[in-house]
Amino acid sequence: MTLKAGDHSILIMKGRNMAGNFGRKTVIMTEGSIVKQIILFSLPLMLGNIFQMLYNTVDSIVVGNYVGKEALAAVGSTTMIVNMLVMFFNGFSVGAGVIIGQNFGAKNKQKLHVAVETTMMMTFIACVVFTAIGFFGVKPMLHFMDTPEDVFSDAVVYLRIYFIGISGLLIYNMGAGILRAVGDSTRPLLFLILTSVLNTVLDLVFVIVLDLGIAGVAIATIISQAVSAALILILLTRSKEIYRLSFRDLRLDGQTLKQIFGVGLPAGIQSVITAFSNIFVQSYVNYFGSSVMAGWSSYNKLDSFIMLPMQSMAMAATTFVSQNIGAGKDDRAKRGTITTILMSLMVTAFIAVFLVIFAKPAVRLFSKDESVIEAGALFIHANTLFLLFNCVNHVLASALRGRGDSRGPMIIMLAAFVGIRQIYLFVTTHFIANTELLVGLGYPVGWTSCFIIEVTYYYFRHIRKAKETASGRSASGK
Repeated sequence: MTLKAGDHSILIMKGRNMAGNFGRKTVIMTEGSIVKQIILFSLPLMLGNIFQMLYNTVDSIVVGNYVGKEALAAVGSTTMIVNMLVMFFNGFSVGAGVIIGQNFGAKNKQKLHVAVETTMMMTFIACVVFTAIGFFGVKPMLHFMDTPEDVFSDAVVYLRIYFIGISGLLIYNMGAGILRAVGDSTRPLLFLILTSVLNTVLDLVFVIVLDLGIAGVAIATIISQAVSAALILILLTRSKEIYRLSFRDLRLDGQTLKQIFGVGLPAGIQSVITAFSNIFVQSYVNYFGSSVMAGWSSYNKLDSFIMLPMQSMAMAATTFVSQNIGAGKDDRAKRGTITTILMSLMVTAFIAVFLVIFAKPAVRLFSKDESVIEAGALFIHANTLFLLFNCVNHVLASALRGRGDSRGPMIIMLAAFVGIRQIYLFVTTHFIANTELLVGLGYPVGWTSCFIIEVTYYYFRHIRKAKETASGRSASGK
C-alpha cells in the first residue's frame, strides 16, 4: 500500500502543470525536519476531525442541558450503533482514497476518472442500504444493548431521524476522501467548519426555541450533513480538475471495485468489529441506569477529543513511513515512528492531566445532574491516563501499515480491543464484582494488552529481524 485516504502529501509535483489538470502543490517527507513534517501534516487532519466530532458533542451538550439526562443517555447509547455502520463504510473510503491517490500519482487520467465515478456510484448505493439497515434495525439493536425503558423511546426517535439523513454523512466522507487523495485538504475542512457552526445554531433553535427535544438535535444534524454533502458534490461536479465527477459517467467498474475492496475491507472489518464490541461495553454500562449511562456518554465525548492528536499523528506516521520505506530510508522511517510516538505522548499527557484535574467541570458541560457528574468524573479519573498506552498503539499500528504490514495490526487490535476486553468484562462482572468502576476499566484493559502485544510484535517482526538481516549480510561480506 502506498497511499491512504487523507494522505495529501505523497506526490512530488510542486508547481508543475500536466495534461488533464493534474498539477498540485504537495510535500515530500523523505528529507528535512521530521518534527516539522509531522506537525504540518497532522494539524489540518486534526482540525477536520475536531469539527466533525462537534456534531454529536454539541448534540449531547444541548440535550443534556435543555432536555434532560434521559435524552443525554439516549444520544450516548446510540453512538456505538452509528459508529458501527459508519466506520465500516469509512474503511471503503480508505480503499477508494488509496486507488484514487495511486492513479493521481501515476498521472493516469482515465483510470482516475473511472475510480472517482465507481467510488461515488458505490457511495450512492451504500446510502440506500445503510438508510434501510439503520432505520429498520433500530429497535432490535437497542434491545440487544439492553437499553433501559426510560431511554429507549428517545433513542429510537434520534436514531431513526439520524439514519433517514445518513446519506449526507456518507457522501461528504467519500467526497472529502477523494479531495484529500489528490492533495486538497483545505476545502473539506472549510465545509466542516461551516456545517459545524450551522449544526450548533440549528440545535439551539430546534431545541430551545421550537422545543422539539431530542428530535430537534437529530434534525439539526442531518440538515447540516446534507449541506456538507451538497457542497462536496457541487465542488466535484463543477471542478475542472482531473477528479471531476460526471453523473453521466457513473459506473461500477469491476477491477476498480476489487482494488477498493482489497484495501478497504480489512480496515472496515476491524472498525466494525471493534465498534460492535463497544456495543457490548455499552450494554454493561446500561445495567447501571440512565445517570451512569449519561456519565459514560459524557466521558466518551471527552475521551474522543483527547484521542484526536494521537489519531492525526498516526495518520501522519503512515504517510511518513510509507514514503521513507519506498525511498529505501528504513532508519529515517524508524526515527519518524519514534518521534511521532513521543510527540503524541507529550500532547496527550498534557491534555489528559488537565482533564483529570478538571473532571467535574468538564462533565458539567453536558449535564448539571450531580449523579451524572459523579459518574462521568469516575470514568475520567479511572481511564484517562491509560490513553498514553493508546498513543503507542495507534502510531505504531499506522507505522506498520506504512510498511505494508496491515494484517498484523488488525489481528492485534481485534484480539485486544475485542477478545481480551470482552473476556475481562464477562469474568469481572460474573465472578468478581459488577461495579461502575470495574466495567469502565474495560477500555484500559484493552489498551494496555494491545500495547504489550503490539510493541512485542513490532520488535520481533521489524526491529530484530532487520538487525539479524544486517548481521547476516555483514558476516557474508555483502
